[in-house]
Amino acid sequence: MASEETSLRALESLMTEFFHDCTTNERKREIEELLNNFAQQVGAWRFCLYFLSSTRNDYVMMYSLTVFENLINKMWLGVPSQDKMEIRSCLPKLLLAHHKTFPYFVRNKLCKVIVDIGRQDWPMFYHDFFTNILQLIQSPVTTPLGLIMLKTTSEELACPREDLSVARKEELRKLLLDQVQTVLGLLTGILESVWDKHSVTAATPPPSPTSGESGDLLSNLLQSPSSAKLLNQPIPILDVESEYICSLALECLAHLFSWIPLSASITPSLLTTIFHFARFGCDIRARKMASVNGSSQNCVLGQERGRLGVLAMSCINELMSKNCVPMEFEEYLLRMFQQTFYLLQKITKDNNAHTVKSRLEELDESYIEKFTDFLRLFVSVHLRRIESYSQFPVVEFLTLLFKYTFHQPTHEGYFSCLDIWTLFLDYLTSKIKSRLGDKEAVLNRYEDALVLLLTEVLNRIQFRYNQAQLEELDDETLDDDQQTEWQRYLRQSLEVVAKVMELLPTHAFSTLFPVLQDNLDVYLGLQQFVVTSGSGHRLNITAENDCRRLHCSLRDLSSLLQAVGRLAEYFTGDMFAARFNDALTVVERLVKVTLYGSQIKLYNIETAVPSVLKPDLIDVHAQSLAALQAYSHWLAQYCSEAHRQNTQQFVTLISTTMDAVTPLISTKVQDKLLLSACHLLVSLATTVRPIFLISIPSVQKVFNRITDASAQRLVDKAQVLVCRALSNILLLPCANLSESEQQWPMRSVNHANLIFALSRDYRNLKPSAVASQRKMPLDDTKVIIHQTLSVLEDIVESVSGESTKSRQICYQSLQESVQVSLALFPAYIHQSDVTDEMLSFFLTLFRGLRVQMGVPFTEQIIQTFLNMFTREQLAESILHEGSTGCRVVEKFLKILQVVVQEPGQVFKPFLPSIISLSMEQVYPIIAERPSPDVKAELFELLFRILHHNWRYFFKSTVLASVQRGAAEEQMENEPQFSAIMQAFGQSFLQPDIHLFKQNLFYLETLNTKQKLYHKKIFRTTMLFQFVNVLLQVLVHKSHDLLQEEIGIAIYNMASVDFDGFFAAFLPEFLTGCDGVDANQKNVLGRNFKMDRDLPSFTQNVHRLVNDLRYYRLCNDSLPPGTVKL
Repeated sequence: MASEETSLRALESLMTEFFHDCTTNERKREIEELLNNFAQQVGAWRFCLYFLSSTRNDYVMMYSLTVFENLINKMWLGVPSQDKMEIRSCLPKLLLAHHKTFPYFVRNKLCKVIVDIGRQDWPMFYHDFFTNILQLIQSPVTTPLGLIMLKTTSEELACPREDLSVARKEELRKLLLDQVQTVLGLLTGILESVWDKHSVTAATPPPSPTSGESGDLLSNLLQSPSSAKLLNQPIPILDVESEYICSLALECLAHLFSWIPLSASITPSLLTTIFHFARFGCDIRARKMASVNGSSQNCVLGQERGRLGVLAMSCINELMSKNCVPMEFEEYLLRMFQQTFYLLQKITKDNNAHTVKSRLEELDESYIEKFTDFLRLFVSVHLRRIESYSQFPVVEFLTLLFKYTFHQPTHEGYFSCLDIWTLFLDYLTSKIKSRLGDKEAVLNRYEDALVLLLTEVLNRIQFRYNQAQLEELDDETLDDDQQTEWQRYLRQSLEVVAKVMELLPTHAFSTLFPVLQDNLDVYLGLQQFVVTSGSGHRLNITAENDCRRLHCSLRDLSSLLQAVGRLAEYFTGDMFAARFNDALTVVERLVKVTLYGSQIKLYNIETAVPSVLKPDLIDVHAQSLAALQAYSHWLAQYCSEAHRQNTQQFVTLISTTMDAVTPLISTKVQDKLLLSACHLLVSLATTVRPIFLISIPSVQKVFNRITDASAQRLVDKAQVLVCRALSNILLLPCANLSESEQQWPMRSVNHANLIFALSRDYRNLKPSAVASQRKMPLDDTKVIIHQTLSVLEDIVESVSGESTKSRQICYQSLQESVQVSLALFPAYIHQSDVTDEMLSFFLTLFRGLRVQMGVPFTEQIIQTFLNMFTREQLAESILHEGSTGCRVVEKFLKILQVVVQEPGQVFKPFLPSIISLSMEQVYPIIAERPSPDVKAELFELLFRILHHNWRYFFKSTVLASVQRGAAEEQMENEPQFSAIMQAFGQSFLQPDIHLFKQNLFYLETLNTKQKLYHKKIFRTTMLFQFVNVLLQVLVHKSHDLLQEEIGIAIYNMASVDFDGFFAAFLPEFLTGCDGVDANQKNVLGRNFKMDRDLPSFTQNVHRLVNDLRYYRLCNDSLPPGTVKL
């Protein structure tokens, strides 16, 4: 090696060149290789030590520290002990000498390198590692450095990475736990001394601006006047150095609290001190002073003070998030809550000069976030524990939370607070369910708070009260959940309303209904402003102010209609009779509104501000239909009651609803409104099912429109929904009617006519015409196929769970179309988009109507498919037709899944050809492809074959199972079984984690249901191959997310033959492990205890995997030719 000085100059110029803008990537790679080679040389660290003490170049310093880091973490075992001693002595000296002059990132990296040495060598070879840190903290000059070392030690040693053996990890944790009490004592001392040193200690303090705050609530919260007095002390002004030390101490505490258990080490004085610092976050005066004093230095100071509050709240939240609280710690918790609620009261205090909202706006955003986190943890983790303390005023807490929620300066903050209320309402609901006797007492205690919450949340969603904020919400961009910011705001608010409704139904209804009524009056009053103009109807409201008020009223009506719809579930079931009149009032209102909208055609009206008012009017109309649809379950219950009394009232409700819906089923109506009408029609047909629906004139009008060949077709989605509704009106049995009253013969004829009309063009397609010169262009044919099959498939799907009679009638009507589809299928086998739609249709038929199709025809369909999907056709679909081709094969496999699940002997003859198709034709094409396409469906098919046809492979006789000692059960079709198992084994060697998880679940299910792992063929020829593969997967960390599932599967396999596992498999597995020597293999074997219970066994598996990886890492880091003893 060259001299140190020359090397340093060369390294500096290389580093400068590397980071220069003009350096090419090629040259960067050369420099990188040069640097890596230098780092690998024995003794390179001596040069790096010289570089660190002699250079001012940041890049050179960071490179030198990286060389040390690499040496310590990857090559330490092979470093001579004399060199280790030298490094352990030199690096801390270097840190002490330069910690004030090094850039902070170099200093932090050097701290980490020293901690890395401690991780390897403390306490055996580096016994003063931790005492040095404690001494640094205790010496005022080096306190900040000591705190940085302490935090780094907590991060690196308490939860170390995997480059340590399990035994060493456990040892380090124990060593650290032994030091916790000392460390917490030191940190408490530091924080207290800074606070005391800077506190105002005048004999008679001036009256504090906060002195009026210890009112009734505070005396409730804080029993001892001394603690109230303590918390009312003015907050000290800290110098920059003290702030820095306190922020480091609080960061250390936050990290320590993340892993140390709650115990007496966390003393009351430490908690009180942390709370003192939490006050920095809500101290507006200090921030004000900083900005008044003007200088940028002071502004930074104000931000730093706020940051201390954020750090202190982080510490509190770390403690709060622990669910397991020892008895002796509960009192501390109570004290913590009391002190935090003192802060909450301080934040939400309303004095003349300051509204709560402007006070919250002035606080640091991170502080508000931390505070909200605290409140969420309090309600979700600790409320049930604390509520029982008589001295804790829960209702007063809710008052503060209410003020805090409704003065949030940001939407996100408000959402987070609504989440807290949702948690509280869930807690209350479950508490009432578990203690029904106390229901009244609990509700009385919280009633006022809940009514206030309900009223305020309802006000917040109305433009009438909250226009400025609501107009800021984005109603165009969709988030990951496919909703806009406005929709999310409304949905979360309505969830809170619904939860209050569940607890206080009468209050909620009497609060909501009058508000809805007010807005309805405005909407229903629009009729008087409608005038006829040349081109149609016009809304004669033109003044800008009136238009704006109308816009707000319509938006509110739309939101309140959604609220009324959301509450529908609380009027049905057991509540039906008790709340019948309320529900009837709502439904009659909704029917009136929808009819009114359809009659005066507000959706087509001209307005003064069309871009705003027209969408508003359409939305109100659509929401009124959707709200009415929400009451379909209530209507169904009314239908069954009405049937007994045959009331005219019910008939009128339904026929008026149909009068409102029918005019909207038209191509002239906007899609949003059309689809709302279609969905309501489907609900009436499917959920309510009144027998007289078919005889209502307006319904017959819809029938005629849909079956009329000359009528213009609706958009696809609407067409499908209307056809589903009409089909269901004819097919679904009406509740409470006997079989003879269902009018099946008439309905059957009508259904046949409906399907006949819907499939008219489709049934005229001829396979020969498709194959030879076409009379019709291919695209037109495709459109007919798509339009017809999408409707027919939906009709079959909607009837698939219904009575046999419904399915019979459905299949009779469809029979001809199904036969046409089968005849057309071969002609389109090379058009993957058409094949995809046809297979979708057949899949739905197989799932819903296979009994009705009958065995001979079903066999014909399966045989046609098996003949068409040759190896060449499968390869073409999967390899050359992209995603559509793969979808076709997946649908085909799904159909086979339905076939192999069918009980009885009917489809058993197909099993050999299905297995052969799967294993000899599909599997070879996809096995080696990295893409996951088709694989999941194929393996599900293989699982279904085994799961539902176990006796195809294992002929178990009653006699054999009685005579447990008898010979093993007979095995049949062994080659196929072995091939399927081998395919499962192969899938565990592939990177796709979803497939891995699915297939592991399938094997475990087969073991639970059919004792797969216990079968002789599996036990003797496959068991330990599978265990081996799963262990290797753990060692390679390729599917780390599934560690737990893999561990359990290994246990279930090993438990079939524990003796074989411990005596034969484990030694053999270790013998085959490369990268570890014989002695290490012995240690690994010895450490694997012979425990036979699941938790201990899986712990041993993970220990073996961790230590095996660790030994390999160590051995890789030894210099070549090292003699290992």
